[in-house]
Amino acid sequence: MRKKINNEPIQWNHIFSVKNIIQTLVGVALAVLAMRGFMIPNRFLDGGITGISILLHEMYDWNISLLSILLNIPFIYLGYRRIGKTFAIQTIIAVILLAVGLSFVHIHAITNDKLLIAIFGGLTMGAGVGLILRCGGVIDGAEVIAVFTKRKTGFSSNEIILLFNAIIFTIAATQFGLETAMYSLITFFTATRVTDYVVDGIEQHTAINIISAEHDAIKNFLVNDLGKGITVYKGERGYLPGSFEVKNETDIIVTIVTRLEVHQLQTAIKEIDPKAFVYVQSIKEAAGGILKAKPRSH
Repeated sequence: MRKKINNEPIQWNHIFSVKNIIQTLVGVALAVLAMRGFMIPNRFLDGGITGISILLHEMYDWNISLLSILLNIPFIYLGYRRIGKTFAIQTIIAVILLAVGLSFVHIHAITNDKLLIAIFGGLTMGAGVGLILRCGGVIDGAEVIAVFTKRKTGFSSNEIILLFNAIIFTIAATQFGLETAMYSLITFFTATRVTDYVVDGIEQHTAINIISAEHDAIKNFLVNDLGKGITVYKGERGYLPGSFEVKNETDIIVTIVTRLEVHQLQTAIKEIDPKAFVYVQSIKEAAGGILKAKPRSH
């Protein structure tokens, strides 16, 4: 029987590795810069717990450092139950560092241009959140809400986060005006995209599926020339309009490459077989085999 996640030992060597510590400190520093230098002075919001913290801070003048800790406590507990102890410890460290940074770092508004605030506030916030995610933790409990409620509600993670943030931005529109809420949406969108880029990196993996009469030559090229690992499915090709009865057995070749290699690979396959059918699929993560394995975060 598989051991429960929250009974697995805490990976202290991962949490306190030099790389992890540097990424955590840089990630928190970027988040503090985004909040103190761009968002808070101009009442711009991000989504999730960060957005709620800024909202309550501006509406009631409550201490934002204390809010960032208190609002995240329930979600840290949910993360501990659902994801694991290592995740919970990593998140506690990041949230405490964020609270300390917000308490002791005070920056005058870097710019008064609303579009620049929205874009660069989102850029720095997204980069900070992405670095924390790469360490195996979060500084915002909204992600944990999505994981925890997905099965019970039947909604996807994106739908849950979208609903959660829609409520935040609706309240912001009533309190700070529609224009501020609209600019805050730009901040949120920018932060989300940058977070995805930082987490996935420029080497985001892509699946290439190849159906070709020259499958042996393509397999040889992928494995022996490019050094790629492949998976081969047995299938049939043919069944074309006007010649439905014509079919041939074929090998369906699947390999995983980075998005920077897709064009190079498609060009090489076309040289081997101009009639090859190739389709590309984006994948969130790939590890194992001959790929460079990613460190476990929990």
